[in-house]
Amino acid sequence: MGHGSSGAQTAPATPRAPREGVRGRIDRLVREVVKFGAVGGAGVLVNLLVFNFVRHTTDLQVVRASIIATIVAIAFNYVGFRYFTYRDRDKSGQTREMSLFLLFSAVGLVIENGVLYTATYGFGWDSPLQSNIFKFLGIGIGTLFRFWSYRSWVFRALPAREPVTRAETFLEHEHPAALPRADGAPAGRR
Repeated sequence: MGHGSSGAQTAPATPRAPREGVRGRIDRLVREVVKFGAVGGAGVLVNLLVFNFVRHTTDLQVVRASIIATIVAIAFNYVGFRYFTYRDRDKSGQTREMSLFLLFSAVGLVIENGVLYTATYGFGWDSPLQSNIFKFLGIGIGTLFRFWSYRSWVFRALPAREPVTRAETFLEHEHPAALPRADGAPAGRR
């Protein structure tokens, strides 16, 4: 501890907290991927169930049934991502967030249904089994795009806070009278 010009003790300069290590970032990414996968997995089930329900109960063409299913899954996924996967992310710009979510979801919809469209109308693979296989493949490719875009642009991380490295340093700066003096005298008396 040094002495300032007034004779009061001053805390030594504390080094900035080291940036989060590689292991910490990997652990955080793994947790995010697991949560994204849980919501996304449920969304895939919703997507496939709605797709097959619409396909077997209506006369809609396969890609139109798929688009309806994708839209239902997008709504389901937004709720899951906002309130589970990314609940700790910035919530200040929800209009912006919703706009970007819909934009990137629309791109994902095009990717997902583009695969199904190509298989169905480009190659003639349109049996129920083939449609489900290519619907699932399209969901997988679209999901990679969605994961990247949602975490990068839609559900933005809050700025990191620097951890307090030493409680004593924090207390000295915030409440100097709270610490006992080095000479054993009661705190706050000089």
